[in-house]
Amino acid sequence: MGIIAWIIVGLVAGWLAHIILGGRGGLFGNLAVGLIGAIVAGAILPRLNIMIRPDFIGNLISATIGAVVFLFIWRAIRRA
Repeated sequence: MGIIAWIIVGLVAGWLAHIILGGRGGLFGNLAVGLIGAIVAGAILPRLNIMIRPDFIGNLISATIGAVVFLFIWRAIRRA
């Protein structure tokens, strides 16, 4: 998948994580959360033996799961 596709996946995944967990976030914040979420999902999901289809929708689902996990941990750390 090309860089443009990863940016689109990151934006959508960050936006979905924002919708799921609530809070505020702009375009760049959502992009950052989505891209970090994709990295988190890439590290966590294979270790849990969770395999998601290797297409655009599968990447979006993985990145969204990772973004939600990242945002949840990030917010927990910031509140402490």
